[in-house]
Amino acid sequence: MLSDSNSDMTRPAKATGEPIVSLRDVHKSFGELEVLKGVSFDVRKGEVICIIGPSGSGKSTLIRCINGLSPIQRGSIKVRDQEVNDPRLDKLALRKKVGIVFQQYNLFPHKTALENVMMAPVKVLREPKAEVEIRARDLIRKVRLTGKEDVYPGQLSGGQQQRVAIARSLAMRPEIMLFDEVTAALDPETVKEVLVTIKELAADGMTCILVTHEMGFAREVADHIYFTDHGVIVEHGPPQEFFTNAKDPRTRQFLSQVL
Repeated sequence: MLSDSNSDMTRPAKATGEPIVSLRDVHKSFGELEVLKGVSFDVRKGEVICIIGPSGSGKSTLIRCINGLSPIQRGSIKVRDQEVNDPRLDKLALRKKVGIVFQQYNLFPHKTALENVMMAPVKVLREPKAEVEIRARDLIRKVRLTGKEDVYPGQLSGGQQQRVAIARSLAMRPEIMLFDEVTAALDPETVKEVLVTIKELAADGMTCILVTHEMGFAREVADHIYFTDHGVIVEHGPPQEFFTNAKDPRTRQFLSQVL
C-alpha cells in the first residue's frame, strides 16, 4: 500500500447529484474484434475511479473513448451532458475539460520541462505567454519538480518525465483527468513518485479515472473499482468490499494472481 508524508490527507466529501461522466451501453470494435461490449458506469465530480483487469480487457480503449480519441460504434458517453461522439462537438473544448496522461510520456525532447508544460495553452489556446508561464511554474512545483524547469526530458528520469506529462495535462485546466497505466513503463523505484502525485491531485478534489495495475494504490485512493474482462464490467464496488469480498469467480481468480 502506498504511504508517504501526505498519507493522512483527507479527501473532500463527494458531491451528490448528476454524473460528470456517464457511459451507457458503450460498444467499440476494431474491425471484427469487439473490444467493448456494452460498458456502463457513472462518475461524479471529485470521485476517483480505478479500472483494473487483465491485458486486452478493453481498459485503455475505454479511456480513449471517454476523451473522444477513439469513436464508439454504439451507446453513449457524456461529459457534462455533452455527447462525446456528437460530430458537432468541439473536440478541443472536450479535451480542455478532459485531460489524459498515457503510459508513454510523449514529451517534446527539444523543449525544456517548462516549455513542454506551456506549449498547449500558448500554441493551442492562444493564452498570454506570461500568464501561462506563471501557471506552468506553479504546476511544476505541484508535481515536486522545482529546479527542473530548464531541464530537457532526456536529462530526467522516467518518473520525472511522467510528472512533467501530468503537469502538461493540468496546464489545460481540465475538470477530469484520465490516467492510462501511467506507471507501467517505469522502473519500481520511480513508480511511487508518480503515484504520490496522482494521490495529491485526488486529495485536492480532482475527478480521476485511472487504468492501473497497482492494486495497493487502487485500494487506497479509489472510491470505486471496476474490474473488466473481455470487454465487459465483470464486477465493481468500493475498494474495501471489492478486494475483500469479491463475488464473481473471475474476479476472485484475477485478484488471487495479482495480490
